[in-house]
Amino acid sequence: MSPSAALRSEDRRRPKDRKQQIAKASAEAFSELGYHAVSMEDIATRVGVTAASLYRHYAGKYELFRAAVLGLGEQLVACTAFADDADDAEPKALWDRIVDALIDVTIKNRASGGLYRWEGRYLHAEDQALLNAQIQLVNRRLQRPLMQLRPGLDSAQRWTISVAVLSTLGSTTDHRAKLATPDLRKLLAEIASRIRDAKIPPVPKSSRKVGARSKPTSAAGDYELILNTALLLFNRHGYRETGMDDIAAAVGLPTSSLYRFFNGKGAILAAVYRRAADRVSGDVTAILSETVDAQDAVTRLIDAYVHRSFVSPELAYVYFAERVNVPAEDRVVLHNIQRATVEAWARQVAAARPGTSTDEARFAVHAAFALVVDIGRLVRYQNSEPSRQVVAGLLRVLLLAEDAAPVRRRRTGGKTTG
Repeated sequence: MSPSAALRSEDRRRPKDRKQQIAKASAEAFSELGYHAVSMEDIATRVGVTAASLYRHYAGKYELFRAAVLGLGEQLVACTAFADDADDAEPKALWDRIVDALIDVTIKNRASGGLYRWEGRYLHAEDQALLNAQIQLVNRRLQRPLMQLRPGLDSAQRWTISVAVLSTLGSTTDHRAKLATPDLRKLLAEIASRIRDAKIPPVPKSSRKVGARSKPTSAAGDYELILNTALLLFNRHGYRETGMDDIAAAVGLPTSSLYRFFNGKGAILAAVYRRAADRVSGDVTAILSETVDAQDAVTRLIDAYVHRSFVSPELAYVYFAERVNVPAEDRVVLHNIQRATVEAWARQVAAARPGTSTDEARFAVHAAFALVVDIGRLVRYQNSEPSRQVVAGLLRVLLLAEDAAPVRRRRTGGKTTG
């Protein structure tokens, strides 16, 4: 059969929802492998069509990527659109309805939902602005009932709560832990309610992004200088946009000198991940060897994790954002280290909160790790006691159900709401 005849045959077989199939397959591919590692052929194979047929719908890979990322954002916008016309709605019922809608979309897109969180940075500037506007709109819709339920909160506190809720829901896309769907829905809704009612201290304000705290110096030796400089470049430009020559130039060494320690850029990234995983795992060992009370152990784990994240925010961000680029030969070992750490945390959380299963605690721990990154970025990683208190306090709410503030009620037309 000639190519033109094959295409005509494909046209006759093409289902009506082909474009939706392409959007779903591309979102899952980009989320699983990362933007740079996916080709048009990869997506075509997943859909079961020829690469040529994809070009009928999209001009190239970037257009597919743009549609996938903004499509996920649009789903969040569309599922909460009812909030704009809910001026007379009871605020708690409106909150629950918004959260339920977001949970539905998150679970539906669990295999691809992380795309806008970690790969959206590869959007062009104008498309990045569209994505930011989508997420801001969803945040503002969550804040509508929050303003009525907790009128004493200021704008920074409301944003902290709404971002924390979206971070918690979105964290389910960062891992593959299992929980029956009804139980997962219930757990996420309960956590969102706890965060909504959390006592939030004044959120520090900053008009500028705090610079990197990791200052590599030659006094530490070439190995540390290379590793830390690469980390800063991966954080600033992305792993794919950083070459060995870039690292060498920033370090002030010949490129050949880097190969005395690392056989390539992937080995550097793997070393960064191993360092992050070992530090967190080491904290678990030290804390649990000194602590017999589970609640005290979780509190100390939280404080140590928040401290490390604020001391080296680049390491915390790269650990989440670049996981798809870790070399395959290192990925299994690093995944197993992370899994062991999550399990250790989850056992302590379950012991500290009777009635909480280890499966539920596991989801909460993953949510806590993601929340540190998202709220840390919101407060611009100001390494100050007030900033750390905001993040650590939210983690205690999430993991231990501590510090939940009572919902304030207001009177409207003789009726009590909230």
